Amino acid sequence: MPASVNRFFLPDLLAISAAFKDALNPHWKRAAAESKQWVNSYNVFSDRRRAFFYKGQSELLAAHAYPYAEYEEFRTVCDFINLLFVIDEMSDLQGCDDARKTGEIYLHVMRNPEWDHGSKLAAMTRAFRERLTRTIKPGTFRRFLQHGQDYIDCVVEEAGLRERGDVLDLESYLVLRRENSAVRLCFGLIPYVLGIDLPEEVYEDPGLQRIYFAGVDMVCWANDLYSYNMEQASGLAGNNFITVLMQTKGLTLQQASDYTEEHYRSLMQTFVQESRNLRSFGPTVDPDVKRYVEAMQHWPIGNIVWSFETPRYFGPSRETILKTREVILKPVEKDEDEPLSLV
Repeated sequence: MPASVNRFFLPDLLAISAAFKDALNPHWKRAAAESKQWVNSYNVFSDRRRAFFYKGQSELLAAHAYPYAEYEEFRTVCDFINLLFVIDEMSDLQGCDDARKTGEIYLHVMRNPEWDHGSKLAAMTRAFRERLTRTIKPGTFRRFLQHGQDYIDCVVEEAGLRERGDVLDLESYLVLRRENSAVRLCFGLIPYVLGIDLPEEVYEDPGLQRIYFAGVDMVCWANDLYSYNMEQASGLAGNNFITVLMQTKGLTLQQASDYTEEHYRSLMQTFVQESRNLRSFGPTVDPDVKRYVEAMQHWPIGNIVWSFETPRYFGPSRETILKTREVILKPVEKDEDEPLSLV
């Protein structure tokens, strides 16, 4: 059946990602139950949003993304991804000024655990920080804090774009998406999980940066493709590669999906080729660099697998869509649910 204005076909990103091997963390069910209980103890969700939170199965994403993590580190990344979910859910309903206030609570606590806003978000952030700082290395923590600042800055920018109804050009949106997706924050936890602290020389290396951003971008592009139907139905599709391609390049929905396929393929080729050609950083550093690059591979493939395991994006039709790759657009629905309670 040909594509039409109310349907489109997904590329087979699993096939393109065949060089990456998916795996599942053996601790995920225990950690998922504990992390969900941790979030629910703050009573931030309405019944409807709690159901959406459960449906998302963010801990299962973490299980694919960090299959090598020991239990303590894995529980910490589950808590962080759930904390991101709370921040994201709240900021999606906020304007620019309120999104800034929300983000500043997270940043203040991460920089100074003694800072007390008295809010649920501050308490959640403080609990996460306490777990994280038990074992995270100094350089890794310093970079993680910077990524947090960049993330909040771009979440605020996204809120401003949403208020104004603006859609960025592709190059500008790519810069924004790398940050407001929080993928760089999640990649920043890889050295923490591995128990390593790579020198700045490694992060600044052009070859390593090409590998790193290819991995980050694969997650971002796949996520925007898979979430597009859900977001357009909620009126939140302005922050999406598919919308950017259609509005700034004049592509149809199917052409935007096809464009994503070819770009994703080029990102995959970059990651694989640059990994083979990465220079040596010395005998004491190279083993850690190798583990870091190998660990990054789990995020792109894990994100794809998870997207069809959870009903978050494709609902009960996910198995059928995985086989046929045909997505039928949902009608636009107004979200009349109450905002999260974070005070």
